[in-house]
Amino acid sequence: MAPVTVRLRTVTRPDFPAPSLIKETFMPVVVVATFAVKPESVEAVREICAKSAAQVHQEPGCQLYSVHETDGAFVFIEQWADAEALKAHSTAPAVAEMFGSLSEHLDGAPDIKMLQPLPAGDPAKGQLRAV
Repeated sequence: MAPVTVRLRTVTRPDFPAPSLIKETFMPVVVVATFAVKPESVEAVREICAKSAAQVHQEPGCQLYSVHETDGAFVFIEQWADAEALKAHSTAPAVAEMFGSLSEHLDGAPDIKMLQPLPAGDPAKGQLRAV
């Protein structure tokens, strides 16, 4: 397969990723999204994220959708089979519901980045693996 070019970018809108901005590829696409939350909203966000993750795991092309928590922030690490799977995810009901539920709890705009692997070292340890 040909290498994929995906720009690293920060999105300031909760409707990320705009389907027209996702480049066509048949290689896995990795997304890292960080949500800063209001201190009083941590428990509510934890519940919203757990519900969302269970729904997203059922989406076609979802290879990894892992939610992590750290000091007032939630970090999503995602891997999608290809750009089409990510496009479908970006318009899925679970995402719309999650962003609708999260909006009042966020402390600023989400920081969402699409990442391109940088092959280095041992391939088995230097990149996420397709499932």
